Amino acid sequence: MVLRKLLRKRWVLGVVFGLSLIYFLASTLKQAKRTVRDRALLQARDPDHRIDWKVHFNLGNSSRQINRCRNSIQGKVLLTDELGFVCQREDLLVNGCCNVNNPSTSQYLCKSCLSNGCCGVYEYCVSCCLQPDKQQLLERFLNRAAEGFQNLFTAVKDHFELCLAKCRTSSQSVQHENTYRDPMAKYCYGENPPELLPI
Repeated sequence: MVLRKLLRKRWVLGVVFGLSLIYFLASTLKQAKRTVRDRALLQARDPDHRIDWKVHFNLGNSSRQINRCRNSIQGKVLLTDELGFVCQREDLLVNGCCNVNNPSTSQYLCKSCLSNGCCGVYEYCVSCCLQPDKQQLLERFLNRAAEGFQNLFTAVKDHFELCLAKCRTSSQSVQHENTYRDPMAKYCYGENPPELLPI
């Protein structure tokens, strides 16, 4: 009851409004500073940024902790390491590399991939993209990428990171921003989008 009477007084409403206005202005100013800082970071990037196309790794694929591999991490069943090997999650060595001695492990596997560079499985897309002969295709893509898209790909340091990003973020595989052009081949590293399937 006392709270209700207090809220009806004009000076209390004025204080609440004033504090809300101060909070709004402070958060807007903070957001503007972040935006300016982010733009400055993007513009400070080297326009001649080059991708490291060779993976620096000793191919001695043992379980020693000295050599480490990055891998695609997220697959429930399959993983792709930075050398292009695809393996079952249980065949991953402690150093992050696929066990190349396992018969089910394959390098540069393009299973489920179409001729346009779109695949049905993310790990196969990354592995196929890592083939050395795909370097020219990826360089053409980087040279023609739109400015906003280019900012996304300037953060990648090497061929493996480029393939991870390209297979994961291809806007070419969607239409109307909410449906896949081809639900069976939605992970793309190639230049051409998947065929538009009739609904």
